[in-house]
Amino acid sequence: MQWGNPMQRSSFHVKSRALRGSRQTGFSLIEILIVVALIAGIAVMVANTVFGGRDKANWKLTQSRIQTLIGKIEIYQGDMKSVPQSLEDLVRQPSGVGGWLGPYAKEAELKDEWGRPLVYTMEGDAGYTIISYAKDGKAGGEGTSADISSAD
Repeated sequence: MQWGNPMQRSSFHVKSRALRGSRQTGFSLIEILIVVALIAGIAVMVANTVFGGRDKANWKLTQSRIQTLIGKIEIYQGDMKSVPQSLEDLVRQPSGVGGWLGPYAKEAELKDEWGRPLVYTMEGDAGYTIISYAKDGKAGGEGTSADISSAD
């Protein structure tokens, strides 16, 4: 069996090696950086959606907590014939007061979902307002930083 001219055979092998060497075997640095940037962008959008939803849920839960406290104040008012002087009167019997049938609330119920105490202000003989300054803890604001008030 004849294999042909050895010079022709080596010329073929040299050409095939040259072709194999020019083929790409992995990803370039630019391609990897583009993929990492896309993944980071998607992660930021997902995190924003998840944490934005949490703030909105905390705002709604605080709004619900204020409405629940209004009901507890009404029960207190029915027993005591007046509104409490402070929200702590719902948890502990005020000194020198008879007829208290509490506790009407738990200490944890006197805070908003961000862990800050709810603000209770008395207005006249039977009026009051309960306020949470929401996410930012400051008066005013918009969105999930907007104040939550029993007067709304």
